[in-house]
Amino acid sequence: MSNFCKSFQFTPHRDIPFRDVEVLDRVRLTKEEDYLALNETRPNWRLEIVEDEFIWYAWLTDMFKRIKDSDEKDEKCVMILPNPAGIYKRVAYMCNKMNVSCRNLIIFTQDEWASEEGIIAPLDYPAGFTNAFFRFFYNELRPELRPEPENIHYPTNENIASYSELIQEAGEADIIYSACGWSGHASFIDAVPQFGVKGEETPPVGEWIKMGARISDLHLLTLAQNSLHASFGMCGDVALVPPRAATIGPREFVNAKHIFEFHNFLIGNTDITWEKLVSRLVCFGPVTPLVPDSVIQLCDAEVYISKLFAEPIHYDGDRQYR
Repeated sequence: MSNFCKSFQFTPHRDIPFRDVEVLDRVRLTKEEDYLALNETRPNWRLEIVEDEFIWYAWLTDMFKRIKDSDEKDEKCVMILPNPAGIYKRVAYMCNKMNVSCRNLIIFTQDEWASEEGIIAPLDYPAGFTNAFFRFFYNELRPELRPEPENIHYPTNENIASYSELIQEAGEADIIYSACGWSGHASFIDAVPQFGVKGEETPPVGEWIKMGARISDLHLLTLAQNSLHASFGMCGDVALVPPRAATIGPREFVNAKHIFEFHNFLIGNTDITWEKLVSRLVCFGPVTPLVPDSVIQLCDAEVYISKLFAEPIHYDGDRQYR
């Protein structure tokens, strides 16, 4: 609320990636009609405001339809998938029930944890994203409906340097399913030196969007966000979250044929979220390496905003003390 109180002015903490007070105060005031107005100003976007639970059905429907179409038309479909996601079990269930084969599916997972030394987590790491993909999707499919092993790609120390080239050789992504993180990240693309950000210095957007997959540091807000996930105990155990990650880069987003973006993350079964302000920065702020998910402004994107998120932000200082 930097400039909302004229008697007490301050600058956001230096470790917060995006600190432009004027922009922050502007986006904090956006409402549902402002989100919907983006359909008029961004012809490359199709934005909808829907009930929170509907977003999962929309994702399920989109993913299943793409797989079904690829099977019926005998055409490849290249997906870049986030993890972990329980929705994959439901997609697998529908494929099994309707006898839809994933034979033409080419999958690249977005990211994976890494140690401080850049050692990427192995398949048997319980909190690993690749581990989750196989548990929630691949293993849930009937064996005869599964994609060929060579069509499943995930970051490893052997392939991370050429991961972007593998995606390019596959014809680039037909679809990326994506959301924004607390730090403003997309995938694990954070505002860190590996993506050209050093303090307030950032690379030109034109150079930044050419950056591909790599091993990268994670912002502290990204660690805090993930400490609230079930795989890390949902207890704020920041020390249990690995400090680095292997991730795709901005180039994967701008080269993808389509982005399916959703903003609806809540903390447990509450109406509390870390994403409500970041959603506004992504949608209404500038395209900047300081808010990496803002790259979707440059993409052909289908954007789903939770109705709860589109409601005005209420700075109700008494709420937790009533």
